[in-house]
Amino acid sequence: MQARKEGGVTLRDAGLDVAFPDGSSAYFNYFWLRDNCQTSFDAITRERSFDIFAEESAPEPEAAVLVEDALELVWRCGHCSRYPLDFLTSYAAGAPRPDPADLPRRAWLGDHYPDVPRYAQPALVADPALRKAWFETILTEGVALITDMPDTPDALEVTAALAGYVRPSFFGNSFEVMTHINPTNTAFTASALELHTDLPSEEFAPGIQYLHCVANSVEGGNSIFVDAVAVANDFREQYPEDFKLLAETEIPYFCEHDAFDMRARQRVIELDTHGEVSGVTISQHMADIFDLPQDFLDFYYPAFHRFGRMLQDEKYVMRFRLNAGECICFDNHRVVHGREAYTATSGDRHLRGCYTDRGELRSAYRVLSGAGRFA
Repeated sequence: MQARKEGGVTLRDAGLDVAFPDGSSAYFNYFWLRDNCQTSFDAITRERSFDIFAEESAPEPEAAVLVEDALELVWRCGHCSRYPLDFLTSYAAGAPRPDPADLPRRAWLGDHYPDVPRYAQPALVADPALRKAWFETILTEGVALITDMPDTPDALEVTAALAGYVRPSFFGNSFEVMTHINPTNTAFTASALELHTDLPSEEFAPGIQYLHCVANSVEGGNSIFVDAVAVANDFREQYPEDFKLLAETEIPYFCEHDAFDMRARQRVIELDTHGEVSGVTISQHMADIFDLPQDFLDFYYPAFHRFGRMLQDEKYVMRFRLNAGECICFDNHRVVHGREAYTATSGDRHLRGCYTDRGELRSAYRVLSGAGRFA
C-alpha cells in the first residue's frame, strides 16, 4: 500500500513509523504490534493469550494516531490497540529487554577468602533483602559462605530452596561427601581431589552447588577454590589462539558405574551472550578419551594443558578450611574446586551437598528486584 501519514504516524506496507515527542522516530512491524497489544496478555497468568497463528492473514491497520502519551491503532478486523510511547521506545532499537540479573562479574584471586561475603542462614530465611544480596554475590563473584547452619537433617535443602528447587543428579537429590567403602566418585575417598567442576558428563551440568559441612575434625582436607573467570580472562590475553580452541571445541566427558552411564560433550571455556567468560567446564577424572582427529590434537592438547596448568597457579588458588555449621555455595560453572587429601582415621569429615539451577537463581533475583514486565 502507499505510505500515508496520520497524526504523527506514517503507515507503510508491513509496518508504521512513529514520530516521538522528542523529535526521534522509529519503525514497528504490524505483526509485532498486533502480537503485543496489551490485550494479548492475560493479567492473571501473565502469559500471552492471543494466538497470532490463528489469524488467517497478516494484520492490517485501518487507522493509527498518537493520542497524548500513546499510539492508538484500529485494525481492519475492528480490534483496537493502545501502546504507551514509553513501551514502544523501550523496544524501538530491537535490543534485549534490560535484565537486572545480567550483572558484570567481579574476578578474584587466591587471597579472596577473607573477603568472601558471609550470610547467616537464619537471617537469609527471614530477610528477603538479605537474600537478594546473597543472590547478587553469587551472580557477580560466584561464591558465598553461609554461616550458622541449623544442625538439622534438612538444613541443606531448606537453604538451597531459598534460591530454587533442589535439582537432582544421578547421585540423587543430595549426596554425602565422606569416605565410602565402595566409592563411586573420588570425592567419596580421603584422597586429594583435583580442581574440577561437577558432573560435566550430564548434558546440562548443575548450576549452583551447596556443600554443608556437618563435621570436619580430620587432619588436612582443606578446600581449594579457583575463580575460572579470572584465569580464563588472563588466558585469553596471553594465549588468544588457545583460548579460541577451548571456547569453540566440544570434548567428551563420562561417568560410568554399575547403575549409570552418563556421557556429554562440553566446551572447556564458556562464553555468555556478550562474549565474556561466564565460566568453565573441566574435570580430569570425568574426561573421556578425546575422540578428535589426532592432527587437531597437536594443537588442542597443548592449549588444554596450558590452561589446566594456569588453573593450578598459586596466584589464583584460594585455600580454606570449611568448618562444621558452614555451607559454601558457588557457581559450578565458574568456580573450579577441589580438596587436599586428609587422614581418614584422624577424625570425622562429613559434607552434604546438593544443587540448584543458575536460571532459577537469576529468576529469584529478578523477582526480588521488582523488575518484571508485570511488576
